[in-house]
Amino acid sequence: MKLLLVEDDVVTRDYVHAGLVGAGHSVDVTDDGVDGFALARRGQYDVIILDRMVPGMDGLSILKALRASGEQTPVIFLTAVSGVDDRVLGFEAGADDYLVKPFAFSELAARLNALGRRPGLSSEAVKLVVSDLEMDLVRRRVTRNGEPVELMPKEFALLEYFMRSEGRILSKTMLLERVWGFYFDTHTSVVETHISRLRAKIDKPFPVALLHTIKNVGYTLRAPD
Repeated sequence: MKLLLVEDDVVTRDYVHAGLVGAGHSVDVTDDGVDGFALARRGQYDVIILDRMVPGMDGLSILKALRASGEQTPVIFLTAVSGVDDRVLGFEAGADDYLVKPFAFSELAARLNALGRRPGLSSEAVKLVVSDLEMDLVRRRVTRNGEPVELMPKEFALLEYFMRSEGRILSKTMLLERVWGFYFDTHTSVVETHISRLRAKIDKPFPVALLHTIKNVGYTLRAPD
């Protein structure tokens, strides 16, 4: 799934981000409410994880503004604000779920998966298609030319990013940041290794390649001309 995490506590933010990326999700992160609202309006996320107490624009205000604008992306509050009245306010503002800190990551993951399976998501959020390559984001299945393609979680996350960015050239740094959560140059070969594995599964068994290397720039996934 493509997720947005709005959380200003650095320990919680890093812990949740690492866990979600490790589970194969694509995660955008911000610690500011104003930025969070802007990202939520244009990001086409499957689920938004929202803290109640973030600077710039508090979580409740973000949610109210999203719902007033017609944005129906599922939202789960992840917050230390735990009173019954606070939960009621959250649900009345349009929250789909409410998880109180401290929490178990396994419970957060289960709740996110439940929200992601709910009917009513846009077709864009449920299925990605590039040529004869299809990705079902709810069932987490990939096929090419109707044949199943078995991917590991990181391979799935990498392919999801490519498919959401069809035709764009993605640099190694962009891939490291989005898929692995690395925000610095690690001089690692993890990208090249996973690209090679991905090609072996989605391209080599088929006559036409979709994943291309742009020398000294990056990689792109595109339908054949």
